[in-house]
Order: sequence, then C-alpha cells, then structure tokens
Amino acid sequence: MSARRPIETRAAPDARSLPDSLPALLRRLYAARGVKTAREIDTGLAGLVPVSEFAGLGVAVERLRHAHRHDERIVIVGDFDADGATSSALLMRGLAALGYRQVSFLVPNRFEFGYGLGPEVVALAAERAPQLLITVDNGISSVAGVAEANRRGIDVIVTDHHLPGAELPEACALVNPNLADEPFPHKHLAGVGVAFYLLAALTRALVDAGAVAPDCARRLPEWLDLVALGTVADVVPLDHNNRILVEQGLRRIRAGRCAPGITALLRTGRRDPAQAISMDLAFAAGPRLNAAGRLTDMSIGIACLLADDEATAMRLAGELEALNLERRELEARMRGEAQAQVERLAARLPGELPAALTLFEPDWHQGVVGLIASRIKELYHRPVIAFAPGEQGLLKGSARSVPGLHVRDALDRVAVLHPGLIERFGGHAMAAGLSLQTDRLEAFAEAFAAQAAAQLDASLLAGRIVTDGELDAQLLDVATAELLRAAGPWGQAFEEPSFHGRFRVLAAREVGTGHLRMQLASSCDRTRVGAIAFSQPLPWPEPGEQVELVYRLQVNDYGGRREAQLLVEHLQSPAA
Repeated sequence: MSARRPIETRAAPDARSLPDSLPALLRRLYAARGVKTAREIDTGLAGLVPVSEFAGLGVAVERLRHAHRHDERIVIVGDFDADGATSSALLMRGLAALGYRQVSFLVPNRFEFGYGLGPEVVALAAERAPQLLITVDNGISSVAGVAEANRRGIDVIVTDHHLPGAELPEACALVNPNLADEPFPHKHLAGVGVAFYLLAALTRALVDAGAVAPDCARRLPEWLDLVALGTVADVVPLDHNNRILVEQGLRRIRAGRCAPGITALLRTGRRDPAQAISMDLAFAAGPRLNAAGRLTDMSIGIACLLADDEATAMRLAGELEALNLERRELEARMRGEAQAQVERLAARLPGELPAALTLFEPDWHQGVVGLIASRIKELYHRPVIAFAPGEQGLLKGSARSVPGLHVRDALDRVAVLHPGLIERFGGHAMAAGLSLQTDRLEAFAEAFAAQAAAQLDASLLAGRIVTDGELDAQLLDVATAELLRAAGPWGQAFEEPSFHGRFRVLAAREVGTGHLRMQLASSCDRTRVGAIAFSQPLPWPEPGEQVELVYRLQVNDYGGRREAQLLVEHLQSPAA
C-alpha cells in the first residue's frame, strides 16, 4: 500500500443559492467549486462572454478584413502542442469557410527552432511570400521575431494566452486576454479559445459588411470540437466560460458532428466518441495529438485534425498512436532515472527534500521533460523542473508547480534576484518553460529551491489530498456514477469529484501487470462494490483487512455488465 498521506475534505460553502431541483450531492459539489448561482452551471452557448467585451479583437479584425478584400497570403504560425494544433486547425478551417483562399500553416520543429515566432521562423515563413502572419498559442514574447517580420514588410497578428513579459512585440495587433489593459473578464482562455473569439469577431464583421453570407455566422459552432480538445489538453482552468466551450464541443463530438480526426483519436485511444467526456479528451485524444509535437513536429497532428474523411483521419491517428507508444517507452525510462536522482538526493541531504526539485540527464528528450516534471511533482508533492539538452548549448527546462507557488512568477523573481541566471522563460501559474546555460544549472537549482521555500508553507509539501468527503454507501451505485459523469465538464480548477472512505477488503487479485482489482464492503458492511487500483505499489492488502481509499466513482461496462466501480487514486492503511 502507499505511504500515508493527510486526507482533507474540500470546504463546501452554503449551497442554498443553487436550485433546489439539483440533487443534494451536486449542490454540495458545485458549491465546493465556487459555484454560487444557477447561471454558472448553465453550459448553453448564450452564457458565453460576448465577443464585444474582448477589446483587443478590433484591430486584428480590421487587419483581417483588409486581407479578405485583397486576397492576401496568410501563414498561421502555431505552437507544437495540442493547444497550438487545434488553434491552427481552427483558423485553417474557419478562414477557408469565410473565403480566404491563400492560407497555410507553419509549425516550427521545436528541436530546431525552439518555441515561438523567432527570427528564423519568420525567415522560413517568408519563403511563402505572405503579407500577414497570425500566431496562435504563441507570440506574446516574440519581440525579435515580430521585429524581423516588420523589417521584411510582413504584418503580424499575435494571438496568445500566455502571460506577457515586460516588453511586448510591436505587432500590428495583439490579442491576449492577459494583457494589462485588456478588459475581457475571463483570463483563462486557452490559445484555441482566443483563436475562436477572433474567428467569431471576424465572422460578425464580415457578415455585417456584406462580405460573406449570413449563414457563415451559424457555422461557428461547427468548430467547437477543436476548441474543447485544445482547452482540455492545455489544462487551463475550467472557469464558467471555458466549461461552456468544452461542453458545447463535447456535445458535437457525442453527436458525431465533429472533425473526423477527433473521432479517430478517441477510437485509437479506445474511447467511445458517442460517450465522450472531458477526461477522454485529456487522457486519450490529447496525449496522442501531443505525441507528434513531443517527438517530431506537430504537422501530422494538424493534418489529422484537418482530414475530412474517416480513412485519412484513422491512418494519421494510427501514426500518432505509434508516436505515442514511443513516447510512453521514453517516458518510462526517464521517469525511472528521475526517481533515482531524487532518491540519491534524499540520501545525501539530511532531513527533508528541497522545496523544489531540479532534474537533468544528458540524454533526456526535450519533448518529454514536461511529462517527467509532472510525474515527479505528483510523487514528491513539490514544484519540479526537468531539463534536457537544447539547441546552441542551452538546457531547455519544463516546470510543473503545486498550489501555492505561481511558477512563472517564481521564475521571474529568480531572474530579478540573479540577473543573467536564466536566458528565457515564460508560462502560467502551474506550468512554465525556460532555458539556461549548462554551467548555471546548479546555481539555478539552489535559487529556485530557495524561492519555493520562501513562498510555500511546509504543510503544502506534505502531499495533502483534498477530496469531496465521504460518499454515503447507498450512493455507491451506477445512478450516482452517471449523475457525476453528466454533471461536468470537469477539469483543471473544476476538479472531477473524488471521495474518501474506509472499506473492508473481501477479495484482491492482480490484473494486467501491477494492477489491483478488489471487492470491497462499505464501512457499514451492507454495500459491496468493485474497485480497481492501477500501478498499485506492494504490499497489497489481504482479504479481511481495512483500507482507506481516495477514489472516483465510475461505471464499469466490462463484459457487458453495468456496475459501479471505484477508481482508486490512493490506497493506505487506516490511521490507528
């Protein structure tokens, strides 16, 4: 069983403002996630923040109207992750539907060009003789790249959602909800969400000007499947606006009215598109799409999303699956090496591990270090940065944080206190990227750990698990599992409900390799329920033992039966 970790129940404020028609369980769960009104659980399209509130769209739309009138060549410059891929595919499809005839996309190879619109990427795009570049999911830190485009007489529209730095690029338009002077109230849009708002504003402007048919406005929801996938895969907080975008996209996927590539990605991941939920996008479609950007480049992923027939989409999804299998093998090796590093560090240092961990191996893969940082963070409950060799002798790092440490701001503080230590950085509260010189790794590790220690209370490093409390035994059934499934979409900052409780083990056996299947009795001993714990460490509990579980309630359809099952996230011996 796993080492003991403190388990706490998520605070649930007064839910009396929520409708009485909601089941009591859902009222409690929604209230615990900060929902105060019925409007916040309405995921209809009418609830989206209006396009008119996004002030930065105006200049960008005018520039795109000019491009429409003059039939200009446009190159979309995307990022190499799922958010960048869906953003690129969204604008490719949307601009084509609005009559733009000369639009192409360019996704720089991350290992050759690095992140963002650098001068070298502009030179590559310039070979196509465009009049306009549009960045998606990148560009807000591309000061030099935009300057190079301006020098070449190419206009740039930057659409991004990453936090801006001290200096902004001199683009003809900047579209980013996180700009200091941007009044748009929902700051957590993914890059694909920003692209969708730009497309919506452009469509409205072209329809109002009589440049396209009014029917174009009714086509906008067609691309919400792409918005849903990119939003979930980028792990942005699912505030109300994002939950609307995700739920509306999921409805299209379940109805079979989505891009064939998304259906193919789900089927390749052994998920039923007709039953798709946000977790299927997060753990099936998203990783397969991301595999292309991690190991090669994202062009094949975008091609999959742009495929218009099932056969082509399935062929491309198969290629992405092969890359995903390669990624998993690489990740497994690197994860083992990372754990060994931490164990050596723990043996060398008396007492507690540093408040933040910095890891590096000379043969680590640049495209996988983000996954390693995430896995080690989950194991050791503290911020982690994993580095791999990058271009021009630099180390490329990927950071993952824990609640309580805004990692991008922490890197900014390190850069202020130690000028020249970090070459470049950028990101969000929970994830960031950076580069530094190889000989500065040790100094950086000390500075970053010190910054984390200054900001993080020791209790936050104890691996505390926060759940939605205990679930009454009579609710351990299929009806409750289906109720919870339908109550989403769940995701980052709107966590899927998890519960904890004590159970008696009736039977336990291994399934697959290292997975534990159990039959359990509830604490009152009147309810029997099955459970599955994946990759559960030894020793396993014996029949008759009491266990304390953290779990999610789901429906098990295996073998044609429909029964409730506990998906175990943590298993430990009960406290004495």
